[in-house]
Amino acid sequence: MAEASAEGVRLQKVLSQAGVASRRVAERMIRDGRVEVDGRIVTEQGTRVDPDASVIRVDGARVVVDDELVYLALNKPVGMHSTMSDDQGRPCVGDLVEHRVRGNKKLFHVGRLDADTEGLILLTNDGELAHRLMHPSFEVPKTYLATVTGLVPKGLGKKMRAGIELDDGPVRVDDFAMVDTIPGRSLVKVTLHEGRKHIVRRLMDAVGYPVEALVRTDIGTVSLGEQRPGSLRALTRKEIGELYKAVGL
Repeated sequence: MAEASAEGVRLQKVLSQAGVASRRVAERMIRDGRVEVDGRIVTEQGTRVDPDASVIRVDGARVVVDDELVYLALNKPVGMHSTMSDDQGRPCVGDLVEHRVRGNKKLFHVGRLDADTEGLILLTNDGELAHRLMHPSFEVPKTYLATVTGLVPKGLGKKMRAGIELDDGPVRVDDFAMVDTIPGRSLVKVTLHEGRKHIVRRLMDAVGYPVEALVRTDIGTVSLGEQRPGSLRALTRKEIGELYKAVGL
């Protein structure tokens, strides 16, 4: 971010260049006490900051000012492996992004999915954010839509919220809801912050309703929405800020 001098860059310019608002609107945000720098509310116009070192928040959400950082949402198709490269030559996430992201960004994938599971994976070169999103101590919830064999009874959600014992320990869901039924099958929504391998499939097997198809729809507040399998989109500034907030950055 040029214009940097020994004294730094004007805060309203940093906000403008980060895409938060025009300089005039950014000045109003500062005046209204909505902008925080390194944990302190700043209301003085013309305040200079170091955009490479300062932590800037607007309305509590962190503002990303490094234009080298990349934040993407991918809808991983069925049959694709959740790796950036595969030594066996199998199709993988890295194949999808190789020609779509300019330069060698060294992206991390957040949220591994089985090859036979579709859904949301986050891609970023922000190593600290990726690490925290994957670490179980931050308990970022993930939501799945599962097509299961059989008609799920009403009381199952309560049972799963109380906890189901698996061979490697108990698992509790944060939320469980019936979405739809078709002859011989149920569509259910499962939200949990567990990261164990095959956790949704193992959980549904354990309660007697094996998964036939599985899609991850949400990681934290980031949602797949209408994204088609294989499509990529950049996260919004609001989504990035909410991810930072979820993991205490």
